[in-house]
Amino acid sequence: MRIFENLESEVRGYIRSFPTIFETSKGAILTDEQGNEYIDFFAGAGTLNYGHNNEHIQDALIEYLKKDGIVHGLDMATTAKKEFIQSFNETILKPRNLEYKLQFTGPTGTNAVETALKLARLVKGRSNIVAFTNGYHGLSQGSLAVTGNNEYRDESYISRANATFMPFDGYFDDINTLKYFRKFLNDGSSGVDLPAAVILETIQGEGGINIASKEWLQELESICREYDILLIVDDIQVGNGRSGDFFSFEFAGINPDMVTLSKSIGGGLPMALLLLKPDLDQWKPGEHTGTFRGNNLAFVASKVCLDNYWQNDDLSNAVFYKEKILKDKLQQIANKHKDDYTIDIRGRGLVYGFEVKNDKAIASQISEYSFNENLICETCGSDGQVVKFLPPLTISEEDLKEGLNRFEKAVDKLFEDKKNKLTKEF
Repeated sequence: MRIFENLESEVRGYIRSFPTIFETSKGAILTDEQGNEYIDFFAGAGTLNYGHNNEHIQDALIEYLKKDGIVHGLDMATTAKKEFIQSFNETILKPRNLEYKLQFTGPTGTNAVETALKLARLVKGRSNIVAFTNGYHGLSQGSLAVTGNNEYRDESYISRANATFMPFDGYFDDINTLKYFRKFLNDGSSGVDLPAAVILETIQGEGGINIASKEWLQELESICREYDILLIVDDIQVGNGRSGDFFSFEFAGINPDMVTLSKSIGGGLPMALLLLKPDLDQWKPGEHTGTFRGNNLAFVASKVCLDNYWQNDDLSNAVFYKEKILKDKLQQIANKHKDDYTIDIRGRGLVYGFEVKNDKAIASQISEYSFNENLICETCGSDGQVVKFLPPLTISEEDLKEGLNRFEKAVDKLFEDKKNKLTKEF
């Protein structure tokens, strides 16, 4: 690891949590240079919903490159882009009665968020954006302004202008936080300017696996319509099937004005896009641009995923089936240790959190012990207090169960070590 310590910037993060050099990967398995195999419950922070080196993607990319398909084309028309747009429209949008235009932004999620915020302000002629507590939307300056996590915010570079935070669903336990939001909108002296848009994740991933209810989302949409506010859903991490449905907001029956997508939409390759209602497409040609806003390899990868996984409900049904396995096992582990620890299990689809309520520091230790059991899982939350589960959606039942057994072993070992240490101290 010395070459990374000597030559790579100190900003590197995940390499510190998982200190080994990975060489190959397949499905839900990562293999390091020593031949050690790890079950991946992180999946590139939700980028690898279809697993590592998915065979459908591999074959399509190899075939495309061998026939000299366009790799880079700015925003020019290419066969790969045409086929992706057609497939996305026919497979995803039309069956859900959604009418959106597609704007291809720079290749990462924060590019899509920046585009959405800029367009909302352009269309409404207002600059304020409302975001929510514990929300995460990216680390470029505009996205960072609507990101709540204090770990990423610093007075030396953050722009606090034109962003207002409101409490997310459940932030005040049983209090309906949208009554609070509505009060600010109704009071002309609240200091909250009428926003151009509201941006939110329906399931806050980095924020700690906080889940907005169906009723809360429906009421938020109603408020946005009443006050002429655009509704932006950030579906970068929990979209693309992570919740079980393709879009995480489908279960609530809402129709956002804009949706940001990235991570797994590119089949593991860099791609981000903004879905926008046609009447919002008020850009002048070239008004928002970028060199890498049309990754043709990602178009190829994404199309083959749409064609192989979203022509029917098989993948969604598999996600819901595996969710029960995941949830039940985590709850079983929590129940085993309930005399010593208060553990909260929450999630939807294949995004789940495991939070030890009476010890915020323990999540990072659980992640470390899990790594020692050859399991990759990360933490999230305002204090890194939640262990996050993001396995590939295509993970086999066998690998899912084995990974959960390894997690249980790690938790048991850690709790036993803590108990032994406490006994020695007394």
